[in-house]
Amino acid sequence: MGEALEARMRDRLGRECLYVPSCRLGLYVALRHWCRPGGRVLMSPVNDDVILFVVLAAGLRPVQAPLDRRDGSLDTAAVPASVWPGLSAVITTNLYGNPDPAPELRARCDALGIPLLEDAAHAIGSRVDGRPVGSYGDASVFSLSKHTAAKTGGFLTVADPALRRPLAEARDDLLVPSRLSSELAYALRPYAEAGVRGLRLVRAARAVMRLLGMEEREEIRMPLRADELKQALAAAPALRPFNSWVRVDMHDYRIAPGRARLRRTGRLLDRLDDRLDAHLDGTRRLLASPWGAPGPGPLQPLFRVPLLVADRDAAIAALARHRITTGYLYDPPLDDYASELFTDVSPSPEPARWFARHALPADPLKADRIITVLRESGVRPAKAPHGG
Repeated sequence: MGEALEARMRDRLGRECLYVPSCRLGLYVALRHWCRPGGRVLMSPVNDDVILFVVLAAGLRPVQAPLDRRDGSLDTAAVPASVWPGLSAVITTNLYGNPDPAPELRARCDALGIPLLEDAAHAIGSRVDGRPVGSYGDASVFSLSKHTAAKTGGFLTVADPALRRPLAEARDDLLVPSRLSSELAYALRPYAEAGVRGLRLVRAARAVMRLLGMEEREEIRMPLRADELKQALAAAPALRPFNSWVRVDMHDYRIAPGRARLRRTGRLLDRLDDRLDAHLDGTRRLLASPWGAPGPGPLQPLFRVPLLVADRDAAIAALARHRITTGYLYDPPLDDYASELFTDVSPSPEPARWFARHALPADPLKADRIITVLRESGVRPAKAPHGG
């Protein structure tokens, strides 16, 4: 399954790659392999809530980390010394493509004897100290739904090639057979979206997305359903009790891909370098805008550029009036969303709250349009708190 795609990614990353139907399934496989149930996993509170439920489904306790308010990256210096010895693993997020401090986290994990797992869904083109994001961890997961716009599939990559077979067996045990209806929906989706958007039928486009199980949220975060979640936790580790949370916006996250899906994904992967060049160019222009917040490292081909605006809702509304949809929002942070019932809260939550409230994820491929709309709408940059 996906051998040709695996070979291309192997050449790009320099490590063994295993095709998975989704990044979230790949992360679940990795967590089940490296972490014993009951362990504690350090992660970012500004992240997709699906990832929280993947960690819980693996029978693990999420531990929310402090963040750098400039770009949402993990702030390892702010993690209390008492937290590190109790961890079973660290998951990076590389939010929007901004790299987490992988070399420092690698050293920490080596000293503790625990795995580093890199979530590189947003960061397929990002680098740290000259190495690709995803090449530091014991395992890393990549998404083909983001930069490539394949809307399906991903990779689980591993530092130890000998682990490929047991991980492939674990993946296969979780797959459900490909269905003709799923493959037809996938094949028709680009045409349906293009048709309704070409006619400027934005509501119809969203209806199509919901029909295909690709967009379900009414709010930024899905409903937590705490009572049901407690019942699911009693059955962990297991994916099935958490399926209603983990499948949100991607009902085919466990479906074995058909040939048409793999062929289209391969064609889009072939164009990845051109897409990364376009993302890099748009990122440069967005970061140079009044709302940009360049980080200390080199420029990256960000999947989304987190512009920092004073009133994010007003900025979203201004963009919507020009038919520019804003997605990939992660507010409130996961510890505020899930509470201490389901996660260890961050010891320094304010930077994550500030970033989540003010970050406006801007598509680099629409950089000029976004800058024009924000400028003409009078959107003001966010002012960092004193001491931030």
